[in-house]
Amino acid sequence: MRIPPITAALDMVMPRRSTLCPTDGRKRRREPAMYIPKHFEGSEAIGREIMQAHSWALLITADEQAAPIATHLSLLWHDDGSEHGALIGHMARANPHWKLFVRPAESLALFWGPHAYVSPTWYAPGPKVPTWNYVTVHAYGRPEIVEDTRDVLAVLEKLAAAYEGAGPEAWRLDRLPPGNAEVQTKGIVAFRFPLNRIETKIKLSQNRDLEDRRRVIDKLASSDGQDAKATAEWMKRVLP
Repeated sequence: MRIPPITAALDMVMPRRSTLCPTDGRKRRREPAMYIPKHFEGSEAIGREIMQAHSWALLITADEQAAPIATHLSLLWHDDGSEHGALIGHMARANPHWKLFVRPAESLALFWGPHAYVSPTWYAPGPKVPTWNYVTVHAYGRPEIVEDTRDVLAVLEKLAAAYEGAGPEAWRLDRLPPGNAEVQTKGIVAFRFPLNRIETKIKLSQNRDLEDRRRVIDKLASSDGQDAKATAEWMKRVLP
């Protein structure tokens, strides 16, 4: 089966949405939220950057008894023309998690970027305590199951392109024998995840004085760990 061009295919899978919110006069329930002190609050643009750079996520949905069901999977952020964009992904059909999307159910996707331990011995002398620096995103919405086979293939093609790149050796669905891609889709459930809210937290020692922050950056940058080095780079970005 010929795979439709990815731009057009994604428009079919994830139609452009209005940015207007309906106002029906009903009382809204209090929305869940991540604890974010003002000095650790990141912009939505930074949140999108984190989601795109670190797309391995944890998707959480509550079942009918309010018990949380969680699945680790890759979720790609996609600009569908709406205020917050949308995520696309898939999971095994044998995983009962996707059945909660039928309701539909409010879900939370967790993304995390670089993170690192911060020792109090790195600060200027004084009574200090350990902490952890990190960047993370909470994205909220209601996942929608993708039913049509062509739309499922479009989701898979987008995921493959994102991780394989554009080189001549990059794997594509059309490398499979004719009809095999459609057979493979029987074992998965693809979905789109229109987002209604994105929360970004960048906890990078902004509550410390500049001397302490620079000390932490130097220690992390000289570490052997890649996460620590990446955390140092994020800390540099938020220096005054």
